[in-house]
Amino acid sequence: MASGDVLQSSAIAPADLPVGTVVTTSGRLSGTHRVGEFLDQPPFTTDELVRLDDALTDATRLTRVRFNVFVGDLGENPSAGVDALFPTTPEAERSVLIAVSPNQRVIEVRGGRGVAGRVTDRVAQLGVTAALASFGEGDLIDGLVSALRVMSNAIAPK
Repeated sequence: MASGDVLQSSAIAPADLPVGTVVTTSGRLSGTHRVGEFLDQPPFTTDELVRLDDALTDATRLTRVRFNVFVGDLGENPSAGVDALFPTTPEAERSVLIAVSPNQRVIEVRGGRGVAGRVTDRVAQLGVTAALASFGEGDLIDGLVSALRVMSNAIAPK
């Protein structure tokens, strides 16, 4: 789902991959690293990160709701993983979390109590739907940017 190097699964043996790296079912090479370790090849380009940062900033400014994004493994029970993660995000009470676990093919949205009247199930579903088309094409950043734009437009003060 995320952008990255596309490999044929037969191109590299799993035993030859660095620790924390896998070839996904789509053939993309996906890797992790420990906090503080140098990462030779980040999973996203600088341009992709700038696009995501701009979308997060625009959504927050438009709605006065803090938007957060998490990309990574959500555990055996992704829904429970997001429930545990959400309270640790910045300004959780007045924020939205879009959590994506690409290898599990899961996207979950949570909203804080302070924005519950504006961040409804309908708004969350709009965001998920907006993201899915790009995710299906293998573009994680575009999907997240689409979700942020659709959700922020749906909850913007009128």
